[in-house]
Amino acid sequence: MERLQISAWQYVAEVLPAEELPMLAAYALVDGHDSPALRELAGLSRRSDGTEIRELYIQALHELDVFLPDEETAGRRLLVSLAVRLTQGELSAVEVANGLSTAVTARTQGETKFLSIAAEYSEWMGPDDLPAWEQELRTAAHSLTTSAELAFTVGGPGSRGE
Repeated sequence: MERLQISAWQYVAEVLPAEELPMLAAYALVDGHDSPALRELAGLSRRSDGTEIRELYIQALHELDVFLPDEETAGRRLLVSLAVRLTQGELSAVEVANGLSTAVTARTQGETKFLSIAAEYSEWMGPDDLPAWEQELRTAAHSLTTSAELAFTVGGPGSRGE
């Protein structure tokens, strides 16, 4: 169920495009989850009507008791996810900055610092400024991911975005 729970906050945070939802549904079926809407969604092409895809996705989540978080919770989870992926070397600092969406919200001091540093990135940043900015972002990411506040921000399996 974790894949679907993660997809729910990614969907709300606007980083999960509709065309990826049919394949996500297929993977969920392989993982052992089943519902009528999930089966129908898995059978759609990624080029199907986006509105139909989104409606089936929401219906499938409802049928499987996977709740969509509010925008603030989804944005905070995206922020922490980007920080974790940066510290694990899965993303570069520039990819993190480009991965921010309008749904990102910061509530804690660590989230605010990470977000503000990430938001400072500009493609016009000079080669002399980029390394210092990247290091500052990595430091803020490390601080955020090791913070005691992280458990609330990320939520665990079964979290309902509360």
